[in-house]
Amino acid sequence: MAAETQGDAKATDVLDLKTRNIGPVILLGPPGAGKGTQAKALVARYGIPQISTGDLLRENRARGTELGKQAAAIMDRGELVPDELVCSMVAARLAEKDCVRGCILDGFPRTVAQAKWLDDFLARRVAESDQPWPPLVVVSIVVEYNQLWRRLTGRRTCPVDGTIYNIYFQPARVPDTCDICGSKLVTRKDDSEDVISKRLKEYESQTLSLVPYYRQSGRLHEIDGDRSVEEVTAALFRAIEHDRL
Repeated sequence: MAAETQGDAKATDVLDLKTRNIGPVILLGPPGAGKGTQAKALVARYGIPQISTGDLLRENRARGTELGKQAAAIMDRGELVPDELVCSMVAARLAEKDCVRGCILDGFPRTVAQAKWLDDFLARRVAESDQPWPPLVVVSIVVEYNQLWRRLTGRRTCPVDGTIYNIYFQPARVPDTCDICGSKLVTRKDDSEDVISKRLKEYESQTLSLVPYYRQSGRLHEIDGDRSVEEVTAALFRAIEHDRL
């Protein structure tokens, strides 16, 4: 009977998490830190959407929105989409109904300028909303550089079923061969050493400055991303729920 009561309590807790006002959560970390994996865990636990600027750009372009048309013209010239346009897309997305209890921002902000815009946006939302969000939580997933390099350069993908392997951490039973269908594994263009080196340099030059920006305001939680996926997820849950539940 006690076990049943404990189980019911856990079920109630999970249900409660999906109705609570979680507010905005920012995931920081370099390529290969596992932000995408952890964002999915947060979506499942709290029932709030993951918002990626890359997805926003693609969606607006595909739907032919005014913002999407402006972004497409800039991207087709090989230029970077300016902050003003990106922030406008983010503002429109945060106004949608599924964000009423909060959201997970993955890949935004990328710069201190975008972070300052977001601070102003959130302050206005708190002042104007009937259901204001709790304060922003920022989590930085910290991974040692050599570990990142092996995570990214070691990745191999099955072109048939999409299964992902890593020659260092999760190798196929037969080298370069999918365990499931026997297809030859491939290295995606995004996983080439040149592309990875460029992505890491861009992170260092543009986004790494967000860490001290959020640390000095007392909003930053740093998590050791070299631990197992499950341990990182648990630490992430604790960081978010500490001030909210």
